[in-house]
Amino acid sequence: MSNLFLRTLREDPSDAEVMSHKLLVRAGYIRRVSPGIYTWLPLGLKVLNKIEQIVREEMNAIDGQEVLFPALLPREPFEATGRWSEYGPELFTLQDRKRNDYLLAPTHEEMFTLLVKDMYSSYKELPVLLYQIQTKYRDEARPRAGLIRGREFVMKDAYSFDLDDAGLDSSYARVREAYQRIFTRLGLPFVIVKAFAGPMGGSKSEEFLFPVQIGEDTFVSAPSGYAANTEAVTTPIPPDVDFSAEPAPRVITTPHAKSIEDLVKVLNAVAPREDRSWEAGDTLKNVVVVATKPDGTRELLVIGLPGDRDVDMKRVEAALSPAEVEMALPEDLAQHPELVAGYIGPQVLGPQKRGHILKDGEKDSSGAIRYLLDTHIARGSAWVTGANELEKHDAHLVYGRDFEADGRIEAAQVREGDDAPDGSGHLSIERGIEIGHIFQLGRKYAGALDLKVLDQNGKSRVVTMGSYGIGVSRVLAALAEYNHDDAGLMWPAVVAPADVQVIAVGKGTQLDIAAHVAQHLENMGFDVLLDDRPKVSAGVKFADYELIGVPYAVVVGRGATDGVVEVRSRRDASSVQCALDDVSDVLASLRGE
Repeated sequence: MSNLFLRTLREDPSDAEVMSHKLLVRAGYIRRVSPGIYTWLPLGLKVLNKIEQIVREEMNAIDGQEVLFPALLPREPFEATGRWSEYGPELFTLQDRKRNDYLLAPTHEEMFTLLVKDMYSSYKELPVLLYQIQTKYRDEARPRAGLIRGREFVMKDAYSFDLDDAGLDSSYARVREAYQRIFTRLGLPFVIVKAFAGPMGGSKSEEFLFPVQIGEDTFVSAPSGYAANTEAVTTPIPPDVDFSAEPAPRVITTPHAKSIEDLVKVLNAVAPREDRSWEAGDTLKNVVVVATKPDGTRELLVIGLPGDRDVDMKRVEAALSPAEVEMALPEDLAQHPELVAGYIGPQVLGPQKRGHILKDGEKDSSGAIRYLLDTHIARGSAWVTGANELEKHDAHLVYGRDFEADGRIEAAQVREGDDAPDGSGHLSIERGIEIGHIFQLGRKYAGALDLKVLDQNGKSRVVTMGSYGIGVSRVLAALAEYNHDDAGLMWPAVVAPADVQVIAVGKGTQLDIAAHVAQHLENMGFDVLLDDRPKVSAGVKFADYELIGVPYAVVVGRGATDGVVEVRSRRDASSVQCALDDVSDVLASLRGE
């Protein structure tokens, strides 16, 4: 450590929000270059390389073959698949001196597809599984949490190529099992959840999540073992309600009731119910959003959902993918005078205005705004909703009697205790960090890029693909998040930057003995970090040992002149005195060898 390129810090960096970010910077593993971009220092690179090696071993074990693509890619393949525009503002684009368009790759589906197209032409050459470990780039609007959400990151991406769907199922299952082995070897807890495919496309998608409270992903689990990202949760359609006893709609004057909370108060004051008080769940709120399609076309649409639930924009965006979705602005509403802010109802929307429900592929020429209902809305249920006039609401408005919709949409936030889609009970909600994502891509990219092979009958067939990613640098951050205490990091042995840290406490003789112990341990196959700094106090050395997080330490102190040293365990803070000659045996025993 007297010449290691390392500088530890006692204070947390000002921009760090989570413990992994704070400790990786303080312990000298990474240094910030700009928001979301970091330099890997020697200790950090050692940990990263060890994670990569575990990934390589497990991918190679299922016959994966490693390749390496450039990070700088031409525009044309991404144009062919539609992702030059579809990917959105996260795509880093640039031009060369001849004004040719390029991008910094966020992912490499097109390149893998074109490579196989260039080299393979027969079913006899399939299946094949290719992978790479490469730096990727995404122009994150709000980089956060250090390595967890950066603009530059290290990723392992793999792609399988099969002749048919049965082959894809087999490849998908093999990679899925390999991922389970990878995260188990790393000692990182994980949950496999049903996921939304997003711009990747494909018929099946699953995420591997590390459960942790700081995670950006919210997922649900059910008693049956069902688990899903909240964007991918399907809400059971409620049974139809008998509305035969429901009175005809009536308009209620509701002054100063632009919010659901205010509306409930006003209803209970001016139009109280006989059976119980009005509640937020009795109201139907209508939220106006704008969906922007990849070609830039903007569509204003209204989503109706129960008043006691908030809209989840991620779920809405998943349902309307590949469009990007945002709340409508005042200027959007100004173009539609029929939309009275705070008092919007279905009476002027969708089928009510155009006279019929749009069928798939049918274009609306009436100027009616498309109206979608959240899946929690039961047919036959009655609601209080806006009357499209200031300070007016309609009561007893029945879905299926008094209004219709153009379709259903998963729009409401999933809540703790909601019914599980599989009927096994109630959902619980947790948070996690996405560490892996696997997709059955099918023929989306192979079809767009004309990847075909001749089958057994000499007939040309489009190849079917799977895509499998692991965020390697994010896994490192997740490991740091999972393995730390108040003093610093506590790396699992499989990825630690060293197996043991030899700490010389004192000068002269202790330094010489420590160097001898370090050399002996290296000869015995241990990866050793030697703290031989002569002018650094014992307190600082011990603090750095705890901060850096090496699994074990050999403390060479005063007893070393009598042939005795101390062996410490970072994880459980235990220690044992032993003879110098027994150090390697004690360490091997502690490691379970």
